[in-house]
This record gives sequence, C-alpha cells and structure tokens, in this order.
Amino acid sequence: MNKLLTVAVLLLVTTACTQPAPPPPPPAPAEGEITIDSLTTHIKVLASDEFGGRAPATPGGVKATEYLAKELAALGIEPAAPDGTFFQQVPIVESVADRSFVLSVPGNTYRYYTDIIAVAGTEKSRTQVQGEVVFVGYGINAPELNWNDYAGVNVRGKWVMIMVNDPPAPADEPTLFGGPALTYYGRWTYKYEEAARQGAAGALLIHTDESATYPWQVVQSSWSGTQYSLPPQPGQPALGIKGWITDTAAKDLARRGGRNLDTMREAASKRGFKAMALNTKAAATLLQRSSRKTAPNVIGVLKGTNPAEAVIYSAHWDHFGTREPLPTDTPGTDRIYNGAYDNASGCAGLLEIAKAFTKSPQKPARSIYFAFVTAEESGLLGSGFLAANPLMPMDEVAANINVDGVNYLGPSKDMIQLGSDRSTLGSMIEGILKERGRVLGADTHPERGYFFRSDHFPFAKVGVPALSLGEPKEFTGPNSAALLAKQEAYNGKDYHQPSDQYDASWDFSGGVDDLRALAQLGWRIAMQPDMPKYNAGDQFAQVRK
Repeated sequence: MNKLLTVAVLLLVTTACTQPAPPPPPPAPAEGEITIDSLTTHIKVLASDEFGGRAPATPGGVKATEYLAKELAALGIEPAAPDGTFFQQVPIVESVADRSFVLSVPGNTYRYYTDIIAVAGTEKSRTQVQGEVVFVGYGINAPELNWNDYAGVNVRGKWVMIMVNDPPAPADEPTLFGGPALTYYGRWTYKYEEAARQGAAGALLIHTDESATYPWQVVQSSWSGTQYSLPPQPGQPALGIKGWITDTAAKDLARRGGRNLDTMREAASKRGFKAMALNTKAAATLLQRSSRKTAPNVIGVLKGTNPAEAVIYSAHWDHFGTREPLPTDTPGTDRIYNGAYDNASGCAGLLEIAKAFTKSPQKPARSIYFAFVTAEESGLLGSGFLAANPLMPMDEVAANINVDGVNYLGPSKDMIQLGSDRSTLGSMIEGILKERGRVLGADTHPERGYFFRSDHFPFAKVGVPALSLGEPKEFTGPNSAALLAKQEAYNGKDYHQPSDQYDASWDFSGGVDDLRALAQLGWRIAMQPDMPKYNAGDQFAQVRK
C-alpha cells in the first residue's frame, strides 16, 4: 500500500472513530414497572365484594377512594386537591325513585322496571306530570345542520317521546350527523337537555337494543336504584320526569293516541319532519328520597420542572354499588355491581402508570396529574366538575389520557384510542405503536358513541386534546376469533351487570402493553415544547382559540 493510500485509510478510520455517537433516547417512564401481577392485585381489591360496588357516597365508595389515595402516597405522588389533600370534594344530589311509579294513559298503565324506568329531574320529593304526549322524532335542534325536530311545535308543560341515536345519513348527505358514527346529538344526555330547554315537563326515550346499542337490562340496572346528579345551577332548565320506555310500551302508547310508531319513525328520519301530537294524555307521579352529599375526585400529582403546565391521566373509580332486593330475586342472587373491567381495571392501570413515572430517573417537564374521578356512571359528574373547577387554567393542560377498561383478553396487534383522529395526539400514539410493531386502529363501534361516554369528554368540551382507551379487535394468536367474540359478548352480557367480576383466567398481557404505550405517550407530551392541538375543522378546535 502506498503512503498516500495509507494516510487516507488512517484518516477515514480516525474520522469514523471520532464521529459523535447518536444521542441516547430521552429518559422515559420505567415501563417495566407496569406488570400483570401488580395490576391484577389492584383490580382484585377494588372489585372485591368488600368494596360493595363502589357507589359514590357509600362505605364502599369511601374505601375505594381511601385505597387509591393510600396507593398514590406510597408511590410518592403528592396530593393535588385544592385543600392540600388527595380529595377534591364533588357536591352531588343522591336520589332514589319509589318503585311504585307508573305512567298512565286512557286504557292502560305502564309499570316501573318492566315497561318504563323514570327518575326525577329535580330534587322535589313529589313530582307530578300530566299533559299531552308529543312525538318529536330524534329530539334534535341543530341549526348548523339545518335540522330542528321542535320546529313549529310548543311542548311546554307536555310529555315528549324521543328516539335515541342520530337520524340516518341519506345517500346524498353521507356525513350528516357523523354518518355511521354517533354524535353528541344522539346521546341520551343531549335528548334530556334539549327537551328541558324546550320547556317539556317530561321526556320518554324509546329504547331499542339497536338504537341504544345495549339491551333493556342495562337501562334497568343503570337507571333504577340510587341515582346521582350535580346540584342544579340557578336558572338551569330541568325536566320534571326523565324516563326510558320499552319499544313495546311506546308502540302501545302511540296506538292509543291514534298513531303508528313505525310510521312516525320513518317520517322522523327525513328532513322536514314535523313533530306529531298523540291524541292522548299521560299522567305520572314520581315520589323520591333525595339528599345532598359529596363524593371526591382523588387527584395526585408528580410535579414537573415546569409545573405551570400539565398532562392529566383520568379513570373513574365509581360503579353501581349494591342493588336493593327485587321480588323476583332467588336466594343467593348476586346484587353487587363489582365493576371489575368497568372500571377497577382502569384505576389499576393509572396506578401502574403512576408507578412507572415515579421510578423514572428524570422528572418530566410538564407535571403529571392522576385523577380518579367520581360518578362517571351517572353522567360524567366528577370529570365534569373537575373541568369546570380546574386545578389550573385549562389552557395550560396539554392533554387528557383516559382509561375506561383495560384489555383482559390477551395481546393485540392494534390499539384503539378514541379521539385519535381529532388532534395531533393521534400521530404521537401512532408513532409510539409503530416503534413497538403495533398499529393504531379505528373505533371498533363508532355507532355506540364511546367518545361521548367517558371522562375525557368534559376535557374535550373545554378544548383539551383528549384520548380514551378503546377495545381492540385484532387479537393475536390462534384463538383470536374467539377472543373477539368474547369481547363483543360483554356489551350484552356483562356491561353494567353484577357479572362484571374479576376472573382469574383473564390475560392482561395485552393490557400491560397498552398501559406501557400510554405511559410513553404521556411522557412525550410532557417533554415536547409545543402543546398538542385539535385538527383544523374539528368541533373542539375553536374552544381553546
């Protein structure tokens, strides 16, 4: 080798050896601390009979909140409620409707639990509603979509009978009301809110398994027994009676008023529908016991180097408690709504993510809050209260990551994040999953409107980019089809039922994968200089602006 070539080779080798090594990846949460054993330990405790179904303002609910606060403290997470404790007290109205309730029309009576479920819309001990019944289709007033089911009709002091879900999108307007995806206009919460704004005295939502996306037994378990609401605000319109009525009873009521319900439904599915008065009156008297109580949001914080800004993880700790005995109960009937999947698993998941953050060798830039919120099952009351009474200006909250159920069926190729298509958070979680050989999937059941049904929604409404963990559909392994079928069966069999109990056969390996990815997502949100944003044109994009 000649001297010039030797020198060139030496220079090349020296240069290569002196090139700076690529920087190491930024420190991240200690994902390895998130394990199946510790996750299931928390679930078994929170979903045990000892906790009595974790209803707000009950001994079991108190045990749940004390357990969560104790576990946060043990991890080194600091109290974050305004009074210096872990407990942000949420004022709630607790009420129980008397099961003697009936709805009467000339010629027939519809009975509580079998035909109709009803609750009071106020705190009065006795509410009486008597008046005409008006079928108002989907009960929607959406000026931006040129749709008003209340146009030209006065329902003040009357009953309104309403279909749940959204109107179907016609071929010439395939995206009307979100197309196949449920919008907020389709939710029962909106139906009652709009009926109250219109001055109705009572509202009856017509239940079908297809339109509600769950069976009548879910209405029975969710709307009977103890109910919770936030105290009414001055001047806030309220219904006297809020009810659900079976499809069979609604058809009978319409027939007695000289109408055919199926014919009215068909008319209500098209533009230009006019509300139809039934030629009958309905009467009901609802008796209830009500009282004011408090049930806390449990909130802790891992302070960052920039504590003025934050990322909030959330999960609801409440479930339906223990049901009162029914005449049809047999000896040994299980009346405890343990809520193992919904949502002991989500609370356990947040504790695991908190542990991963506390074991990190470096503090995050933005502070990380862990909010275990109350009364989700009653209409997102705890998260709604937190969004309206924030710990800091909501403009300083970079994102909300919500966990309402952790996958217990095994590993999956995909991960579902409700709301990922709405903001820049979508590309962030998609990138994290790609690094792990996984994919970001689409909402498995957009027709069920899950985006509007959990605790991330109140954050979205005030402009905070928000995600909520959904159900996967691409399970791996030879029994993937059976696992998907088992997941699909949950909605009709175990959702809001005493059968939602911890099962030793559950496989949380896929759930742990999801929680580790969510821990990484929160870390990256906390560390990036820019705040996440809603995509241009999204309905929540203008709120923060």
